[in-house]
Amino acid sequence: MGTTTPKQFLALRQMPLLWHTLQAFTQVIPASNIIVVVPEPYLKSDTLQWIDAAFGAAITLVAGGETRFHSVKNGLSKVPNDALVAVHDAVRCLITPSLIEACFVQATTTKSAIPAISSVDSVRLQAPDGSNQMLNRNQVMLIQTPQTFHSTLLKQAFEQPYNDTFTDEASVVEAIGATVQLIPGETTNLKVTRPLDLVIAEYILQERTENFSE
Repeated sequence: MGTTTPKQFLALRQMPLLWHTLQAFTQVIPASNIIVVVPEPYLKSDTLQWIDAAFGAAITLVAGGETRFHSVKNGLSKVPNDALVAVHDAVRCLITPSLIEACFVQATTTKSAIPAISSVDSVRLQAPDGSNQMLNRNQVMLIQTPQTFHSTLLKQAFEQPYNDTFTDEASVVEAIGATVQLIPGETTNLKVTRPLDLVIAEYILQERTENFSE
């Protein structure tokens, strides 16, 4: 992104990306059930003062770790054993309440729900020797969040040692031999990664505002 500010604190319509994310989640679950994991230096900074003003002190703040794995593990320490837990990238700030609800509904019966969308691009697998192989894009799924699980299953998975092949919670759960359930994601549930993504996010929010007003 070309900035020293963590992406979740970048502004979109004068509010941090994280604020937009929390707005969606608080429409589905109480603020008291939300845990925000942030880089440790930001826990005591003024950056998060708006959380109290917008959502109250009910939201729990937890210091992150060295990797996503360690950050999620820190957050899980605040989660009850018999619950459903949705792990979400804060910079997926266009998440909709309907997708959050769909993940919880699915995880109620299958213990997991991973939103995913089909690839619209041609896909190739690059080998270490420089060769590459074309893959059937109809069999390639692009994974999103919130990745939702029964907390007992997710906590068990995070008891294992860290492995650098863990790119998300689904990969951690699969490493203990469990399977995960994919559900349809949303094309607008983009992960803000580049400056262009902020422009796209602004456009999507404008479209939603205009459609709502109609």
